Amino acid sequence: MFWAEKGGGAFLNDRRLRVSSRREMGQALFATGIPFAGVPRKAEFSAILEAIMPQVAGVRRFGAAALDLAWVAAGRYEGFWELGLNPWDIGAGILMVREAGGFVTTPDGEDPLHKRDVVAGNMHLHEPLRAIVADVVKRLAKAPRAATARPGA
Repeated sequence: MFWAEKGGGAFLNDRRLRVSSRREMGQALFATGIPFAGVPRKAEFSAILEAIMPQVAGVRRFGAAALDLAWVAAGRYEGFWELGLNPWDIGAGILMVREAGGFVTTPDGEDPLHKRDVVAGNMHLHEPLRAIVADVVKRLAKAPRAATARPGA
């Protein structure tokens, strides 16, 4: 059972958790959530993945943001990012990563609980991951949107 207490640490059963100590992106394993049919922001996800993949050892998708964050806290992943989450998806995981010595922010470096976008990582790799995600999100926000044709037009 994963559990954490603010100011008291993060644990897996009775074992204290610490985030990974890896320092190099090329040796790092990251997790993310992949948008599914009907979910917006697929273009952002694809662009972020394209920017990150050449720089890291691998990217995994498990399917539950709370568990991905717990695994960052346990050092199984060096970091995690996902866009468009709800507070109940990440609230416990934010506490767990922070209590295990890691960092969790939005791509802009803000507190993510009510912002929907999250980037988590250890002390060495959070900032490089955050910067990549932020760069892509900002770049795509500035890009002109393609016009959509109306049926019958």
